[in-house]
Amino acid sequence: MKKVWLLAFMFVLTISLVGCSAGSNQAANSDKTPATTSNGDSGKKSEEKVKLSLWHNFTGNDLRATMMRDQIDKFQQEHPNIELDIQAIPPDGYKTRLKTVAAANEMPDVFMMWPGAMTKEFHDGNLIQPINALLDSKPEWRDGYMPGSFDSFTIDGNIYSATLGLTPTSILFYNKAILDQYKLEVPKTWDDLLNAVKVIKEGGLTPIALGNKAAWLAQSSIISSLADRVTGTDWFLKAAAQDGAKFTDPEFVQALTYLQDLWKAGAFQEGFNSIDNTQMEVMFAQGQAAMMIDGGWALSNLAANATPEQLEDMGATVLPSIPGGKGNPNSLAGALGSAFGLSSKVEGNRLQAAYDLIYALSGPEVQKMTLDSSNLVSYKAELDESKVSPIFSEVYKLVNSVERTPVYDGVMTSAGSDAVNNGLQELLMGGDPQKIAQKIQDAQATSLQ
Repeated sequence: MKKVWLLAFMFVLTISLVGCSAGSNQAANSDKTPATTSNGDSGKKSEEKVKLSLWHNFTGNDLRATMMRDQIDKFQQEHPNIELDIQAIPPDGYKTRLKTVAAANEMPDVFMMWPGAMTKEFHDGNLIQPINALLDSKPEWRDGYMPGSFDSFTIDGNIYSATLGLTPTSILFYNKAILDQYKLEVPKTWDDLLNAVKVIKEGGLTPIALGNKAAWLAQSSIISSLADRVTGTDWFLKAAAQDGAKFTDPEFVQALTYLQDLWKAGAFQEGFNSIDNTQMEVMFAQGQAAMMIDGGWALSNLAANATPEQLEDMGATVLPSIPGGKGNPNSLAGALGSAFGLSSKVEGNRLQAAYDLIYALSGPEVQKMTLDSSNLVSYKAELDESKVSPIFSEVYKLVNSVERTPVYDGVMTSAGSDAVNNGLQELLMGGDPQKIAQKIQDAQATSLQ
């Protein structure tokens, strides 16, 4: 009997030891799990091969595009464990492609996106995830941004991207030599502008270069600022929210009429709806037009396509004031620039790899390189004037001396923005301003229901 009890005791003891051993092994295995930092990422980079898809629109030959492509190549060389599936899509077709995959819930892992309406729509569709953890892990980068730099990418306290630039959209560029040739001053009022158009047109030169093939330019660069001159910013924000104002209100119809009057006066070259903004910028740079109305993105292209002498002849100012207008004439339409968004489906080791990629393409070094490549940034980086053109320095000072007003497609819904874009193409072919305003109103109101 004692032998039986002894065997039973030995059996129980063996089971206990096995259990202890298993627990010890589990503890040991848990100790091998990569340490977790405060941002929830692996504290030690995994050498496991991961794949990420990257979409961008840096396809041109301007300084910024080539610099960003170089940075992507550098990242690939420095991160052999991260395989990138890169889609480089020209700017004019980029938003359409992105919206198409968004509608199918097939977002790329890391991609260029825009602040405001696009960020909100992607957030509402659960298509993106915040980057708070990445920013908190790089406080020297996060704190280097100008005040308000994250506002248009922030929803419910979460930040969904970090801007790559500051984008004034409605700069009136002018050729000093051409204005001098026609004995004209830089236009300060609407009547000044119409007179300049008349004199230059009669002289056989295009007064204002326009490249509206993709339709967004007339909206972003002209009507966003021109309409603000007429209506004031408060009216636009109410109309965009459909809260106490409508796009059929007389002041907005008047703004459309001002733009159509410019077209009727012969301000733009023939075929302006068949060339894009890059072709427009080359046209202006080469002295084929006295003026153009364009955004800060043009600066890099001008630096790449104009001679030093041509760059010296360029000046920049705000759009002229409108008689009786409710808006601030000393202002530029503008917004935070595009930035890299992160798909909500990215997780695990792929999430850390995506964080590394976003930081490599948006961090302090790239912000400084962006500024040095003639692109404005919303980051505390010192401008080295020896590396930029005189026109860039002039715009840099201009942007820091005027008020910033909203860009239409940064506030309106996608459907409303598309209606503005299409409506302005119709307007500049003789369409009825009242009917176009009604289409814009209907599209914005319907999309908010």
